[in-house]
Amino acid sequence: MSKKRALITGITGMVGSHLVDYLLENTDWEVYGMCRWRSPFDNVQHLLPRINQRDRVHILYGDLNDYLSLHEVIEKSKPDYVFHLAAQSFPKTSFDAPIDTFNVNILGTARLLEALRKFNDIDPVIHVCASSEVFGRVPKEKLPIDEECSFHPASPYAISKIGTDLIGRYHAEAYGQKVMTTRMFTHTGPRRGDVFAESTFAKQIAMIEAGMIPPIVKTGNLDSLRTWADVRDAVRAYYMLVTVNPIAGEYYNIGGTYTCSVRDMLNTLVSMSSVKDIKIETDPERIRPIDADLQVPNTSKFKNHTGWAPEIPFETTMEDLLNYWRDRIKMGQNFLTR
Repeated sequence: MSKKRALITGITGMVGSHLVDYLLENTDWEVYGMCRWRSPFDNVQHLLPRINQRDRVHILYGDLNDYLSLHEVIEKSKPDYVFHLAAQSFPKTSFDAPIDTFNVNILGTARLLEALRKFNDIDPVIHVCASSEVFGRVPKEKLPIDEECSFHPASPYAISKIGTDLIGRYHAEAYGQKVMTTRMFTHTGPRRGDVFAESTFAKQIAMIEAGMIPPIVKTGNLDSLRTWADVRDAVRAYYMLVTVNPIAGEYYNIGGTYTCSVRDMLNTLVSMSSVKDIKIETDPERIRPIDADLQVPNTSKFKNHTGWAPEIPFETTMEDLLNYWRDRIKMGQNFLTR
């Protein structure tokens, strides 16, 4: 019997890179990763020897804006499983580039699912990754947020992920594709992009410790409430999504169990620093026009279906994120102070 084949769009992102790590360690699958020709390989640098030797990891170049490239990627990978993670994934950027965000996230998902639909010799289980941002501004009485909570998006990114979510469910219902969508709540850890709050805080602290910048951490809105999960728990959830009795058309909230404000998260990171007089300063440029400020999930539907539960404590996630930035700074790299 031939090995299963998985296609990960966005393999060079934080989640994609951790997912390939998980699949290499826990399955015998062949893993095909789609990325753009200009995608940085920082997050998969440790895999480059295996990629060069074609040792179960294969890089395919494609773009969600180019239908023909998607067709080519599917032709080469012939996947049993598809993890659609590629996206314009930063909410704040979406305020500056809403049309690009809509095009990549909504139309890009439509292009991918249409391309998959055209192949008669494959019938993959498809994970379409939406986001908890679809729920946006949720009144307190609706917490914790379950799958049937109404959408109230607070950014062009959130609107784009509503489109992503609905297109995935539409393809399951209209065409019988085995598509499931997830709304993953805040998830982080090593390799998190520095445009996200907890990662820029960790990076700034590591730069302060190295004497690269003054002992001031610049922040945006610290009052937003978040439930935190570790990216390594998240990718294990995604694997279970497609392998534990997958049901076409289903949609799930996935997230951690530790809830605190962005301010408390920052205080946790500061408490881990060797520098003891770090000051906090609000930077107006880091404030979103509106914010999804109550992000607390009810994940019982997914847990009941798969048996998944988060395992990595919040403090471990934050410490690993801080150490990730310490290690990168020790390598002598220069960074934007964003």
